[in-house]
Amino acid sequence: MTSIALFGAGGKMGCRLAKNLQGSRFDVRHVEVSEAGKARLQTELGLSTLPADAALEGADAVILAVPDTAIGKVAAGIADKLAAGTMLVILDAAAPFAGHLPNRDDLTYFVTHPCHPPIFNDETDPAAKRDFFGGVAAKQHIVSALMQGPEAHYALGEEIAKVIWAPVMRSHRITVDQMAMLEPGLSETLCASLLMVMRQAMDECVSRGVPKEAARDFLLGHMNVLGAVIFEETPGVFSDACNKAIEFGIPVLMKDDWKRIFNRDELTESIRRIT
Repeated sequence: MTSIALFGAGGKMGCRLAKNLQGSRFDVRHVEVSEAGKARLQTELGLSTLPADAALEGADAVILAVPDTAIGKVAAGIADKLAAGTMLVILDAAAPFAGHLPNRDDLTYFVTHPCHPPIFNDETDPAAKRDFFGGVAAKQHIVSALMQGPEAHYALGEEIAKVIWAPVMRSHRITVDQMAMLEPGLSETLCASLLMVMRQAMDECVSRGVPKEAARDFLLGHMNVLGAVIFEETPGVFSDACNKAIEFGIPVLMKDDWKRIFNRDELTESIRRIT
């Protein structure tokens, strides 16, 4: 049986993973340093923990479900206890991209991250419809990268990824650099920022007298139909008036060089701030 040491098992993310790993073919050893985390594991999942050294002994893979700022420290702290060929599974591209993983050519580094349940979906179950993060009831896509290690190790990494992020639809293989473009570049620097601007714009309409419920309903409804057309979820074209508004709006809202957020130096600086 393939053994996995799950570090940070009692945290918010760790508990999600621990729950999904229950009943899988993997032998999971749970590692948690906080008393609150240990209590959460026991109370919510009926799971006990092991000391780090005991969990690492003979482990085939180690999942670091810890914050980005702690990845480098935790990885460095266990590096000399990992046998050659051990797979280190990282749940975000930030620390690997920033070079925070130990310099061990004989280890496998596998990076994986959820896409989260898509806006356009076919979920009908109430629990799935309210599972916005994913990994509980709603189906989602995932991305994964084999940063280093034998090509044959990708299959094991992807199998682990499909279990911890289940239920999974499409599983995309990309590189760590591409994952960094997707996050923080595309999803946080761009998407989260623009969504925050949209919320601020809605609040501005409310401050100018539009009832909040009306403004929210109007904005979310238009996000749905406009997004469906722009992202080719449905065939359609915009009216001449809408196209004119877009033509005027983009240069008013966006700097000419906004795509520089995807340049490597910009990504590096963004990830430096994160990690």
